[in-house]
Amino acid sequence: MKTGLSKKQKATNIYFNEDSPIIEVCTYDTDLKNRLTRYAAQYPSECRLIDDDEMGCMTFEIRKGRFGFKLTAPYSEERRKAAGELAKKHTVNLKTKEE
Repeated sequence: MKTGLSKKQKATNIYFNEDSPIIEVCTYDTDLKNRLTRYAAQYPSECRLIDDDEMGCMTFEIRKGRFGFKLTAPYSEERRKAAGELAKKHTVNLKTKEE
């Protein structure tokens, strides 16, 4: 969908405070919109669409205990090398299967 907005302007904003049991998520991210839409359809008491601006942004309300942030530690150099080698090996296997 063409919105006339730059990627920088297509932000995902998450609003919450300590008092309210609700988190508000405003996003242009297609994957996140799809995931929240499916979740809202499956669990309407936990999540609901509250706004669709028809320009690509959708806003959802979701219960605080249902939305999480995941923080991950940076990979060590050793782990990065191991992951790179595994990816190279997997890519070689895919190329061999395609031939």
